[in-house]
Amino acid sequence: DSGQRVYEHRRRNSHCPMKLVKAKKFVSFAVKQILTKHLAPDTICGLAKEKGCFTELVCSKTLYNYIERGLLKARNIDLTLKVKRKQHRKGHSQHKRLYGLSIEARPQVVNQREEFGHWEIDTVVGRKESQSVLLTLDERTTRFRHIIKIPGRNTQAVEQGLKALRNLYGERFSQVFRSITSDNGSEFASLPQLLPTIPIYYAHPYSAYERGLNEKQNSLIRRFLQKGRSFDDIADEKIQEIQNWINQLPRKSFHYSSPEEVFQTVLLDLAI
Repeated sequence: DSGQRVYEHRRRNSHCPMKLVKAKKFVSFAVKQILTKHLAPDTICGLAKEKGCFTELVCSKTLYNYIERGLLKARNIDLTLKVKRKQHRKGHSQHKRLYGLSIEARPQVVNQREEFGHWEIDTVVGRKESQSVLLTLDERTTRFRHIIKIPGRNTQAVEQGLKALRNLYGERFSQVFRSITSDNGSEFASLPQLLPTIPIYYAHPYSAYERGLNEKQNSLIRRFLQKGRSFDDIADEKIQEIQNWINQLPRKSFHYSSPEEVFQTVLLDLAI
């Protein structure tokens, strides 16, 4: 046991420390050059080394790694040559463009669930051959959920679902919906145009954990509607029943009050 502890301690400290903090000035300079002058990391590192402008540098390979890992504001999409170059690696492409604001621009008050009115949106698909899907929206602070059956996984169907919510809340819609966070599905590409007065934030591609509440509550739907089942023949009453069950489920984070109770309390405060 003693030998194992020594081994684990040495193993934890055996990696090369990240120079991102030490070389912060150079990295900031590099990001600016990539975004404004569209220079390649190799060129930036070479110029900085030749001119001796910085006391701490990172090599071009390290700079590429930082970009690949999403540690910088510059992304793969900003590297012109890398986007054009054919990728021979497993996994998903990182070059997918965002349709609007990145989740990185989302205020901390939203990230920390400190303010009411910020939602996550997604679609739940049944059988691939079926047309109907479920549009789901979750309020981050109260965990309250809306489930709306829409006739397809496209922009027009999403617009129809949002129209139903506008009718439901009427003049209070802008108070209840202050921002929405979405994935990069094509059905959500027009959200900024459909809701021009509401900030729309897009999560990074293939990063479902950035909309963790939405993904978790989508899994609750599967208790009633298993994967592979068509939603075409599911009655609206059944969808409402599932929505009510989720919203009335006691939550430990609310001292076993339900999302619906918390949500309704907030709505009363807004009315005042």
